[in-house]
Amino acid sequence: MIADEQQDVTFANNVDESRYEVAVNGELAGFSHYQRRGDRIVFTHTEVDPQLEGRGIGGRLAAYALDHVRTLGLPVEARCPFIAAYIERHAAYADLLTD
Repeated sequence: MIADEQQDVTFANNVDESRYEVAVNGELAGFSHYQRRGDRIVFTHTEVDPQLEGRGIGGRLAAYALDHVRTLGLPVEARCPFIAAYIERHAAYADLLTD
């Protein structure tokens, strides 16, 4: 599966699986697992289909997930290295991090 401008990319919060998902043309292309711990969201692991790596899918998934968490008003604990690195590169999300 190769992503290009012609493909349909959608995002969702799959509450039953505790993960944010990205689909390309209706097929699961990646996810970011989280745990709800009291008053915060803990991101634990993110994966993107290896064929889609380097095309911005993971970054778009991270932005979607963090934007959604922001609407919930919850702080983030970034145990997932991908999410932690994304927040480090995008300072607009730094305020979501727990102390």
